[in-house]
Amino acid sequence: MVLGHEIFKGDKNAKAGTVVPIAFPVIAGSGTLTTVMSLKANYDNIVILAGILINLVVIYAALKSLKLVERALGEAGLLALTKRYGIKIPLVASCMDTVCESEMAIALAEMGGVGCIHRFMSIEHQAEDVKATADAFAQLNLSSIWKLEESNFTIKQIPLIAAVGANGDYLERAIELVKTGANIILIDVAHGHHENVKQALQTLRSTLPTHVDFIAGNIASAKAAKDLEDWGADCLRTGVGGGSLCTTRLKTGFGVPNVTCLQEVIATTSIPVMADGGIRTSGDIAKALALGSSSVMLGSLIAGTKEAPGQIIEKTGGLYKRYRGAASLETKSVHGQERRNVEGESTVIPFKGGVKFVVESLLDGVRSALSYGGANNLKEFKPEYVQVTNAGLAEARPHLIF
Repeated sequence: MVLGHEIFKGDKNAKAGTVVPIAFPVIAGSGTLTTVMSLKANYDNIVILAGILINLVVIYAALKSLKLVERALGEAGLLALTKRYGIKIPLVASCMDTVCESEMAIALAEMGGVGCIHRFMSIEHQAEDVKATADAFAQLNLSSIWKLEESNFTIKQIPLIAAVGANGDYLERAIELVKTGANIILIDVAHGHHENVKQALQTLRSTLPTHVDFIAGNIASAKAAKDLEDWGADCLRTGVGGGSLCTTRLKTGFGVPNVTCLQEVIATTSIPVMADGGIRTSGDIAKALALGSSSVMLGSLIAGTKEAPGQIIEKTGGLYKRYRGAASLETKSVHGQERRNVEGESTVIPFKGGVKFVVESLLDGVRSALSYGGANNLKEFKPEYVQVTNAGLAEARPHLIF
């Protein structure tokens, strides 16, 4: 502790880093006498004393301003993913079979994000994917890069999320996934405010090791948020019918615009909220975070990248990859599911290259949003917002492109 500033932080309430002055121009140490003698040859005593006093004032001011510097740089600690796990950047790859398997999960973890390995495969295949991801985390020494030991979260592990359903083989699947390295289980269903989800949460929590956290959803109301929190969820996946290939609102008439449901859920719950659906640009990510989301799930924005599952398709006009909704007829057909309750579409999207470049562009947009909002970090990012008309939406897009 120097002048009220803790240079070497302890474990309690530690952040992932701190600002440390490397050196000061102070007259001290074994060369002090020689330094003073050389100065006396050229300067009067009063000038030397004045210089030392000015030097001390500079040191004092520097030490006292370190908190301000840290604030300006933003907190280096992790952001909330679940109650007990954190992430460095608030981006999560969606648990869709054309978005996230081990390659995507590893690539995002290297950047500080996290991927959720989808469930549309055999238990053995998904467990192998989880093991490959966990092994890569160890080989790449990501724990030191994430500075987990200095984080302020209860469990100091890199989050490794894997998805299960809420019926059928979900318990057997979850047990194998945790054995091979998963520490967060995401219950992946379209309608999260359901008795099946309640039973699944209770069964999983009573069966799996205590270090495992649970993400549940999808939900779109305050009542759902309160119930899932009471049922034992550690994070709420929020958004119904807003995905780029989702047809739930058209097929069923159910769903809530994402800003509205995020407002309701965030105002109700005390646990982290993951915004899912309707995220088309970095501006949408910024809006979700401004509303109070702890993280944002990405589907279409990172589909079509090199790390996304699936082969590159060469067509007239360029390279493409397949992208399909989790409840689409194509997904159900490919994975041998019953061809009913179809609430999604399938398509091909242009090949985008490496996910790193996509994520860096998205983060650039979010950082710029913080600047416009006068915020140094996400905790300070609370801009006011207004509702806009269709004319305002049209004005917001480039409108001189032919």
